[in-house]
Amino acid sequence: MNPHKKILIVDDEVINLEFFHVMLTKLGFIVEKANDGVEALEKVRRFYPDLIMLDNVMPRMSGWELTKTLKKDPKFREISIIMFSALDDVKDKVEGFELGVDDYITKPFNFSEVLARIRAVLRNRELFAQIAVRASRLSLAEELSADMKRNIVDFVKSIDELDGIVARISQDEGSPDHIPQLLGVITEKTQAVRNHIAELDARIEKTITEWKDLKKNEIGLIDLESQIRRPFHQE
Repeated sequence: MNPHKKILIVDDEVINLEFFHVMLTKLGFIVEKANDGVEALEKVRRFYPDLIMLDNVMPRMSGWELTKTLKKDPKFREISIIMFSALDDVKDKVEGFELGVDDYITKPFNFSEVLARIRAVLRNRELFAQIAVRASRLSLAEELSADMKRNIVDFVKSIDELDGIVARISQDEGSPDHIPQLLGVITEKTQAVRNHIAELDARIEKTITEWKDLKKNEIGLIDLESQIRRPFHQE
């Protein structure tokens, strides 16, 4: 997992902001702070964090309201959220998970546990991203396969038509006056085949480029499994 992940801490208690800022920065995370939901929303747009650590009860905009706002926005809905609350209520936790919160921690908290949860959430998000990459590559392969199938049908149809014209010429079914016309049809059909081949070649090249771009950020299956199984204290 990339240690330089960006984390936004949102809490109206300054002592919590400073504590997490110091501790997480020491561990290699890039940290920003916000005192309430309104300020957090502005920083999300500028900072675009990988994870938001979010207090529930805050002035101006609560953690619930900020979460709802972010999850409605396609640009920000995939940002991971860990919510803090002094309320140890199952109903509140369920509502938080239904909103799209990745984890829920009740105050007071132990930093070692919080760090383990941070790493677990970030790892899970990275694994989901890898699944999305693989899904994109599979989609590209399916699209290319469909394109090739369509082009093959067109190739076969053109070849059948050419075979028919050649048969007419060889059997002298066409008068000499018709030969230039038939040759013109042959030229037209062969050019159409060439065009289809060029289009298919361009499509293959485009797909290969897209595959390579996706491959750059893809983690191998062995590494993926290793990340899932790796104990937190080994990171």
